[in-house]
Amino acid sequence: MSAIPPSSGRRASPDASTPVYLSHYQATPLLRARKEGAGRANTSVDLNLTMVVAALTADGVELHDGRFVPWSAIEEAEANENAVLRLANGVLAKVQAFSELTGRVYTIYPTAGAPTMLVSGTPMHRIKGTNPYRDTLTKIKAIAPVSGTVLDTTTGLGYTACQASRSASWVITIELDPAALEVARLNPWSSELFDSRKITQLIGDSAELVPAFAGESFDAIIHDPPQFAMAGELYSGELYRHLYRVLRPAGKLFHYMGDPESRAGAATTRSATKRLQEAGFSRIIAHPEAFGVVAVK
Repeated sequence: MSAIPPSSGRRASPDASTPVYLSHYQATPLLRARKEGAGRANTSVDLNLTMVVAALTADGVELHDGRFVPWSAIEEAEANENAVLRLANGVLAKVQAFSELTGRVYTIYPTAGAPTMLVSGTPMHRIKGTNPYRDTLTKIKAIAPVSGTVLDTTTGLGYTACQASRSASWVITIELDPAALEVARLNPWSSELFDSRKITQLIGDSAELVPAFAGESFDAIIHDPPQFAMAGELYSGELYRHLYRVLRPAGKLFHYMGDPESRAGAATTRSATKRLQEAGFSRIIAHPEAFGVVAVK
């Protein structure tokens, strides 16, 4: 965390409390434009969610609403390729949080579009050959059409819950760690998670909360757990039996398994598929494009 001193002779912006988000994806083009002598440049202050035109001055970047970003902040963002920096009220800091509950560090990791979350260095979305937003759409498409009441067992940045809520009538999403939600709240791409009236957030362990739901409560379930080594309880036969119980007849469960062409992903898919069958799912359809399977009740 670092404080950004105001430029000499510059009035404090009335919008200084409205954060500016920077990653090397925004910083590098701005620094290139400065080097080329440009007076204006297209940029984004919300991680490429939207674009704005900014004026380039000797001291930094002047935004259309009066906010100002000094070159020192932009240079720092370029130097931190694995982090997103947030500038608000003159304070520049990485978007991350440490969890006292799990001992894990949650960090926003930038991409050319929607960022992902790193949990102690492990990305929670596919980023090789795709991006977190397309990754989410692929998972949703696997169980489309998504309607009625939907359970999302692992909130993370909330992309799945947000996308499901576009067509579902109600989405219940569960997050184990409050620190993860703290980071999600600072992510511009996750705002719908906190603003939508169609999304209900629960804090707790899905392995403990799902058994408390009434039978046949959900039309669809999206089960997108971290890798087995990080959350083995979310791959247990006991949880699968409860997921089967709370799913309505003909309902679909999407279960992320990992890359089916990798040794670990293939092994997880084989063992988890067997436990899903033992839990009662008689029809299981492979969706390698989504790194998962769809189990139908």
